[in-house]
Amino acid sequence: MKEHLIWRYGVKRYDTQRKVTPEDIRELQNAIRLAPSSYGLQPFKVLFISDQELRAKLSIASFHQPQVTEASCLAVFAVETDINEIFIDAYFNEICQTRGVKLEGNLLKHRDSVVSSINRKSEEEKCNWASHQAYLALGFMLMEAAYLKIDVNAMEGFMPLQYDEILGLKDSGLRAAVIAGIGHRHSDDLYQHQVKVRRPENEIFINL
Repeated sequence: MKEHLIWRYGVKRYDTQRKVTPEDIRELQNAIRLAPSSYGLQPFKVLFISDQELRAKLSIASFHQPQVTEASCLAVFAVETDINEIFIDAYFNEICQTRGVKLEGNLLKHRDSVVSSINRKSEEEKCNWASHQAYLALGFMLMEAAYLKIDVNAMEGFMPLQYDEILGLKDSGLRAAVIAGIGHRHSDDLYQHQVKVRRPENEIFINL
């Protein structure tokens, strides 16, 4: 895996003639869906946007960064804004259906514990917590993309409120958290030839 991680970088220009296949998009989506998430709740949705007209509008809200329109696809990670008992119960109902069990005993106690924990959070804390879960899923997509030799660059340089408006996220109980271009690097993107720079191990790791 190390060679794949060295291969990946933050793409600045995508090759508009090379499209990511639907099969590879599904593999990236699988990585997102199977990523770890606190309590297993996965409090986010991910929009995969290929429509060029829509991405042209989003480009304005992304400071005209070329990746938004040049990438084969744009992923928008949007967190849930209504993380409440109804949302939690939907997850536990899924557990019961999938595993063929009833909501009783230890499972019911776990459900009540999750509800109590979430209810203690303020709305801002819920948003931050949900964003952390979305970033975990994004990280898994980045790893899978590197393995598949697909270029994915995470981007925070955008205006979330404008994204929410353009995509109608507020009406769906969502809020944009982070975006990522998905595609293949352009041969003219000079950044691909630069040596990756990271802090040395002794400045990052503390072994006790």
